[in-house]
Order: sequence, then structure tokens, then C-alpha cells
Amino acid sequence: MSTKQALFLGFVCLLSSSQLHPTGADQNTGESPAPVNPFTPKASLVRYWDKRIDGDSTKPTPFFLSKASPLSAVDSTRFVSLASRHALHTRLRDFCTAAVLFCFPELANFPAKQHDGDVNFSVYTNKNFTNYGSNRLAGAGDEFKNYSTGDNIAIDSFRRYSRDSAGHSDGFSTYADDANVADQSFNTYGAGSTGGSGDFTAYLAGVNGPNGRFTSYSDDANGRSQSFTSYSSDANAGVQAFTSYSKNGNGAPNEFSGYGTGSNVVQSDFSGYGQTANGENDTFTSYGTDGNIPVNNFRSYGDGGNGGVYGFKSYRDDSNIGADSFSSYAKNSDNAKIDFENYAKSVNLGSDNFTSYGHGAQNQETGFKSYGPNPNFKEYTKNDVVFSRYTNSTSASGKTVNKWVEPGKFFREAMLREGTLMQMPDIRDKMPRRTFLPRAITAKLPFSSSTTREILRIFSAAENSSISRIISYAVAECERPPSRGEVKRCVGSAEDMIDFATSMLGRHVAVRTTESVAGSKGTIEIGKVNGINGGKVTRSVSCHQTLYPYLLYYCHSVPRVRVYEVDLLDPKSRVKINHGVAICHVDTSAWSPGHGAFLALGPGPGRIEVCHWIFENDMTWIITKV
Repeated sequence: MSTKQALFLGFVCLLSSSQLHPTGADQNTGESPAPVNPFTPKASLVRYWDKRIDGDSTKPTPFFLSKASPLSAVDSTRFVSLASRHALHTRLRDFCTAAVLFCFPELANFPAKQHDGDVNFSVYTNKNFTNYGSNRLAGAGDEFKNYSTGDNIAIDSFRRYSRDSAGHSDGFSTYADDANVADQSFNTYGAGSTGGSGDFTAYLAGVNGPNGRFTSYSDDANGRSQSFTSYSSDANAGVQAFTSYSKNGNGAPNEFSGYGTGSNVVQSDFSGYGQTANGENDTFTSYGTDGNIPVNNFRSYGDGGNGGVYGFKSYRDDSNIGADSFSSYAKNSDNAKIDFENYAKSVNLGSDNFTSYGHGAQNQETGFKSYGPNPNFKEYTKNDVVFSRYTNSTSASGKTVNKWVEPGKFFREAMLREGTLMQMPDIRDKMPRRTFLPRAITAKLPFSSSTTREILRIFSAAENSSISRIISYAVAECERPPSRGEVKRCVGSAEDMIDFATSMLGRHVAVRTTESVAGSKGTIEIGKVNGINGGKVTRSVSCHQTLYPYLLYYCHSVPRVRVYEVDLLDPKSRVKINHGVAICHVDTSAWSPGHGAFLALGPGPGRIEVCHWIFENDMTWIITKV
């Protein structure tokens, strides 16, 4: 450290310890206000706001200031220095804690020893179970009940769990349900075991961003049954990977019932599942039912197996779109029986690809009964395949497609009239709490698809982990080309957001958001309505949260909109419970025909205006003076 740097750091420390006081007294108490250090990121943000935004327009609101970095002046200087030297990862825990970032916690190790008795894990969370239950004999089994329930970040590792056990059962009931981000890994779980069972009931239900990995699960097992019931139901945007699952197994039944039911954009990958197994018996019942764009990939599933039975019943039934890929499924198998019954009867047209399906198989029996439309069969075995009542129907139940749009999420402008009763969607922010970083730090951090490995190194994220997927998705979304007429930018500092908003709208701007979540998921009554800019068509900049280690917003200019501030009332007492901000898009001609707004409201692009509320912790920037 240079002499100048040392002197400056000493000066900052002196200010931090003495805590400079602004002049004047608090008007309510008559006492001096809380001391303010002018070198903190929050104080710097206030000065930057005054510099970039016209002082007559507005002052930074408590809401906006709450997003500022809470770093002290000393910590800010220290972490800027570490970022400059590419050494933030060496103090990652301190950095995440002090800056209030979203970083995965380290797993606590459960004692890696053989246990004599069965264990009931109730209300348990974030553990690393390595070698747990290995070589166990019989017993009632271990029960994981209400495990990681409702956690913000649920991370659990089951490595070599129950390996080489005999007659030992494991139950996972309401495991990690309603968690925000769940990362669960099962590596060589139950491998080499004889008998026993593993039951997953209500596993990862209602999770936002589930990431479940089953690697070499039950490989070389003999007669061990696995059942997945209500697995990932009502989950949102995650990936489940089954790699080398039940490989070389003998007589192992696997049941997937209610798997992915009601989930939103969840992907499942089955690679080498049941490969070279003997007497495999797998059933997929109501798998992906009522899902929204479920994606399932079966690669080398049952490859080289003997006497396997695979059943797909009501698979992807009543889902919206969806895509399944079967590559080398049951290839080189012997005496395999495969039934597709009431398969892929999606609400909207999905796609299915069968490549090298059953290729080289002997005595294979495959039946398609009431199979949905739009399959693509490439190099499909021509022997012993029966198509019975192959259908082009696009829906098994005639349900409407707007089931995937939450009531109240989109509405027409005419609804914003005093006295109107309407459904309020769930506007709660379900992301983990984070804050902006000072621009002095974000400017030194990599953020591009070409530097993903460096980003993962900084945040100690393993490849293919939940955090690595989160980072990769955020970077890809920020690099996505803008849609027609859109100007977009991802910002990780409050200063960058101010710069983008003022570059689009000028210096006379203010930031608005819905005041609270009161009325969320219920019926509300519209009270007083105030149209920004007199209710005339204007421009705005909307900023939406993107999940990332630090607070990251996807901001984009929104031309031709009308913005309203609305009092929200309790419909029974007519008492004001919230103050909402709604934005109405006048020009929707560039929107996709499959946009949820048109599924909910009808017509299509360019034919109607579409309104929505500003959700908790999202915001819109408006012009205050023309």
C-alpha cells in the first residue's frame, strides 16, 4: 500500500470513528440527527442523485435509498482494493455479509460415521450428509420431514448416502417445500444397496428455481425401489438432472407420480437412466401434468437393459406447449416393454423428438395409445411398434390456456376507475434480499458470457450448481438483443440506474413503486386514481429485479405508456390499504402473440392496451416536468 493510500485510509477511519454530524436538529425530537459519514456509499449516492437529477423534481425516496450499499466507508475502500486486485474471492464470506449479497452458505457437515439407529430429521436444514447410512442393515429407516421448509436458500448434499446398505429405507416428506432457491445433490445415493426404498413425497414443492441432481443414484442396486410423488409440483424455473440413475440395477422399480405437476418452465434431464439394468420397472404417471412449457430429455435411458418395463401414462397431460426428447431410448435393449398412454395431450402444441429410439433392440414392444400431436420420429425402430388411437387433439380436457396467467396479473385500462373491484396478483418479491454494490466495485467485476468462469471463481460457484445457473441465466438475459423499439440495460449499482433513467427521460425524473404488498392475492377496490402527466401518453423506464449475487436490475425504456398512482381499498371496509403504481402499455404491436397478457385478455398484439402493477421492489421512472 502506498503512503497516499495509507493516509487516505487513515483519514477515512478517523471520519468513521468520529462520525461527522450535519448541522441542525431533528424537527420531531429536537435532538441532533443520526451521524452521517460522507464517505459511505449511501452518502455518495445522495450526492450523485443531486448532481444528476434536477433538485426541483424530487429527492431520493427511502425506498430507493434502501437499495444502496450498506458498506461502511472502511469496508467500501477495502473491497474496492480487493476487486482491483481480483482478490474478492479470498474474503468472500466477509464481502457477502457486509454488502448483503446473495451467496450460498457453506454446508455444515453431518458426522460421517455409521449410525446404529434410525434418525428422524424434522425441521432440519443445510447439511452435508456424506457416508451417512453406509452399510446400514434394515431398520425402519431415516425420515426427512419438513426438511428445509420455507428456507430462502436450501442447500443439502447427500453423498454416498445409504451406499451398500441392506433393507434400509429413506423417506423425504415435504422436503424443501416453499423454499426460494433449492440446491439438492444426491451423489451415489443408495449405490450397491440391496432392498429397501427411497420415497420422495412433496419434494421441492413450490420452490422458485429448484436444482436437483441425482448422480449414480442407486447404481448397482438390487431390488431397491424409488418413488417420486408430487416431486417439484408448482415449482418455478429449475432443472432436475438424473445422471446414471439406477445404472446396472437389478429388479428396481421406480415410480414418478405427480412429478412436476403445475410447475412452470422446469427441465428434467435423464441421462444413462437404468442403463444396462436388469428387470427395470419405471412408471411415469401424471408426469409434467398441468405444467407450463415443461422440457424433458431422455438420453440413453434404459440403454442395453434387459426385460425393462417403462410406462408413460398421462405424461405432460394438459400442459402448455412442452418439449420432450428421447435419444437412444432403450437402445440395444432386450425384451423391453414401453407404453405411451394418453401421452403429450398438451393444451397448446408441443414437440417430441424420438432419435434412435429402440435402435438395435431385440424383442421390444412399444405401444402408443392416445398420443398427442406433432412428434418427430428419426431412426425409430420399425419392429414391434403399435400406434393405437394416435390423435391430433390438442387438449385432453378442453381447459383454456389462460390458466397459466395469474388472475389480475394483466388487466385493461378501463379497470382503473374508482369503485372497480378486481383481483390483485401476488406482487410479493420472492427473491433473496440483496443490495446494490458501489459502482467503484461493479466497474471492476466481470459481467459477460465470455467471463462466466471468472464470475464463478469470484463467488466460489461450482459449475452446474444452482448459483452457476443463476449467474449464467442473468448474464444471458442481459446480453439478449433488445426487442423492436426497446432500449435496455442491466445495472448493478444505483448510480448506473440513475444514469440510464436520465439518459432516456432527462433530468426531471422521479422513481415510483407500489407502496406495500397489502391486498396481494386478494380482491381489492380501486380508490382515487391519479394519472401521471395528466394521464397522457408518456415515456417511462421500468426496472425489474434479476436474480444475481448482488442486486441487479433489468431496466428498459418503455415508450407510449400511461402511468397511474392508485389508492387500493379493502372492498369490505373501503379503508385504504395500499398505494399502487400501474403502467399501461398503449402500443403492444411488437409483443409476441403468445404473451401471457393475450392469453389472459384476448385479441392479440397491437389490438389492445395492457396494464399491470409494479411489483414489490420493482420500480418505474417517470418524467416530472415536460
